[in-house]
Amino acid sequence: MTSPKKGRVFIQEVAPRDGFQNEAGFIPTERKIALIDALGATGVAKIEVTSFTSSKAIPALADAESVMAGIRRHPGVAYAALVPNVRGCERALACGVDEINLVMSVSAGHSLANLRRLPADSLAEFERIVGMAAGEVGIAVSLSTAFGCPFDGPVAEREVVDVVERLVGLGIVSVTLCDTTGMANPAQVRSLCGRVRARWPGLQLTAHFHDTRGMGLANAVAALEAGMDRFDASLSGLGGCPYAPGASGNVCTEDLAHMLEAMGYRSGVDLGALLDASRVLAGMLDHPVSSHLLEAGPWHRRYPLPAFARTGSMAGLRRHAQ
Repeated sequence: MTSPKKGRVFIQEVAPRDGFQNEAGFIPTERKIALIDALGATGVAKIEVTSFTSSKAIPALADAESVMAGIRRHPGVAYAALVPNVRGCERALACGVDEINLVMSVSAGHSLANLRRLPADSLAEFERIVGMAAGEVGIAVSLSTAFGCPFDGPVAEREVVDVVERLVGLGIVSVTLCDTTGMANPAQVRSLCGRVRARWPGLQLTAHFHDTRGMGLANAVAALEAGMDRFDASLSGLGGCPYAPGASGNVCTEDLAHMLEAMGYRSGVDLGALLDASRVLAGMLDHPVSSHLLEAGPWHRRYPLPAFARTGSMAGLRRHAQ
């Protein structure tokens, strides 16, 4: 398997959708717009701006049209929105999104809990949506529970491959493999991502990890080793799934960007601008965020030596020890 090292790795920001959908309080529309505008200037490849879903199901994103109308679009950044059904697709197209992100679950249990339908029903809906949107906007599909389901347990690789095959048959050229509740481990990620990558080398593949059990960055490294070069991530580690028990935040964007930079990968992301946006986001919330980098700073950060160490004298060292 080929690693994309020394090549471009694309970071795709999902906090405005995946993050805000899980917040108990409503984030004011103007603050969402300001954050998205700041994110657009950081160098991320894509921003998932919102979701055109029912305001009853996800009240935190009831302002989807207003947010899309208010953002300033930066050149080179794709502005996407999650679309759950035909009606959502109609709304998204009317707002001029660059890409619609369809979502379905590989497992039946999560599909029923999250979407109130079976995976086969989602595929049938996708066929209608592709007929509506093909040629007008980009179409991507996110496969929830690709690495395991909180209701059904382990998900076999063969099940994921079968679904991807159906999607490719519909003309889908962009697929995201999602670890919805942080059940994946690096060996599993390397195996599944490598298998899908080898089977469809021309398919645009994205990895979407949650850090529920502290394996998010390790899974990202495993995906890199399997040839993946696109990653969803969420500013400040925000996120979760309201219909998946135990799901916590996504892999943190600034932590991922920092790790990639330290390993020698190019993401095109301005880490300083990303940290500035993370500080703004942290100030918008009424709970702590999960950003290691925001707390500790980058690995190359340096501190001034203590005064006794600057003197270099043994007498100074002895006085300090006393």
